[in-house]
Amino acid sequence: MTLLLEPGAYVRHPDRPDWGIGQVQSAVGMRVTVNFQHAGKQLINIEVITLTVLDEDDLA
Repeated sequence: MTLLLEPGAYVRHPDRPDWGIGQVQSAVGMRVTVNFQHAGKQLINIEVITLTVLDEDDLA
């Protein structure tokens, strides 16, 4: 999972669709910092929350 969550990857938070699309800023261990369109920078513990990784088709 952390391999996909490298800086630059685009993600969504499954429980917070109102946050919009986020871009991974950093990933250290199980902590991922994501900059979301409508929520700013958020620190996500991926042991608790499974972020949905987006591909290019999801961004259009």
